[in-house]
Amino acid sequence: MIISPWRRAERSAALVVDDLTVSLGGRELVRGVRLAIAATERVALIGASGSGKSLTAAAVLGTLPVGAEVRGSVRVAGADVTRLPPARRSAAARVAAVGQDPAAALNPLVPVGAQLALPLRNHRGLGGAALASERTRLLAAVGLGDADRVLRSTAGELSGGQRQRVCIAMALASRAGLLVADEPTTALDLVTQAQVVAVLREASRDAALLFITHDLAVAASLCDRAVVLHAGAVVEDAPITRLLTAPQHEQSAALVDAARAGALPARMGAAS
Repeated sequence: MIISPWRRAERSAALVVDDLTVSLGGRELVRGVRLAIAATERVALIGASGSGKSLTAAAVLGTLPVGAEVRGSVRVAGADVTRLPPARRSAAARVAAVGQDPAAALNPLVPVGAQLALPLRNHRGLGGAALASERTRLLAAVGLGDADRVLRSTAGELSGGQRQRVCIAMALASRAGLLVADEPTTALDLVTQAQVVAVLREASRDAALLFITHDLAVAASLCDRAVVLHAGAVVEDAPITRLLTAPQHEQSAALVDAARAGALPARMGAAS
C-alpha cells in the first residue's frame, strides 16, 4: 500500500495542518489545506502570488489578520494551536519565524546585541557570560564571524544579507522545533540569496522547516518536498525531484517551466 506524504509525515510530525480554511471578508482564500512536516524535514510551500501561501504561514505562526475566520486545525509538536497567538502557546509548541523583510523585522534604533538577547533571556533564561557566549555562537552559526561589530550595530549599519542572517540567528535562539521562513530570499541579490539558503540549510538540521516561496529553483536547492498551492488549495504534494521531473498538475508544471527558464541549480532536491 502506498502511504501519502501527508500520512507518512503525520506519524512523527513537527507540524500538522488539517483541512485548514481561512476566510477574510467572507471570501475563502485558503481552502482545505492539509500539510504535515516530520521532525527535521524541509518542506517548501510554493505557489504564485495570491495562492494562499502567506495566509497558511500566518495560521501556523498565529499571526492571521484580525477578522480572519478559521476552520480546520493547526497542530505544532502535537499541540493544537489553531487560532492561538504566539504568546498563548506552550514552549513545546513554539514556532520560530524568518520573514521577507529583515529591515522591518529588526528595530532600527536598537543594537543587534540587545535584540538577540531578548529570545535568549525570555525563552532560555540566559544571562551574563552564558548569554554573551551564546550570542557569539549563534552569529557564528549563521556566518557572521565579526560578532563584536555586528552586536554593536543597528540594522541600518548592516547589509541586507547580514540583516537576514541576524533574523535567522534570532529565530534559532528560541530553539523551536519548527522554523517558518516566509519568502526570506525575495529581496536579496542572487549571491546573497544563495548564502542565506546555505545558512537556512545548516540552521534546519535540528528543526523542521516550512519554506514559503514562489521560486521553485530556490526551493529545489533547499527542500526535500514541495507542496504546491493554487487558488488557496493544495494541488500537488511530492518530493522535489519528482515534482521537477514529472509534475502532475498544470500549476506545478508552470512553476517548473518558470524555474527552468531561470536555470535550476545543478543539484536539485534535498541537500545534506
